[in-house]
Amino acid sequence: MRIVYRAVFLVVAVFLILFAVSNRESVSVALWPLPFLADLPLYFLCFLSLVVGALIGSLAAWIARRRDRRELRARRRQIEALERELTATQSQLDAHSAPANPPLPAARQLRRSIAQ
Repeated sequence: MRIVYRAVFLVVAVFLILFAVSNRESVSVALWPLPFLADLPLYFLCFLSLVVGALIGSLAAWIARRRDRRELRARRRQIEALERELTATQSQLDAHSAPANPPLPAARQLRRSIAQ
């Protein structure tokens, strides 16, 4: 699996390097409400837009999973409460089911039966 990952990474890296070398021309970038104008290489503008898009997509996915994370926390708390209740119930059962005279070890039982 590691070999496949490295091979894919190498192919993508070569593609990105070739793209950057092929698109070094400057492009003027302006954001409409702002009075600033920036001259950036085309490859940098493309990479920047990919990174910004990935960040926005990750943020949107994180926000969309909010309800799932909240439900998971609630279920985790419920499981912990049920485990505490089960432990308490088991300890009560052990206390009630313990015999008044605990069984003797086998050697003591043998001595007791010989003595009688």
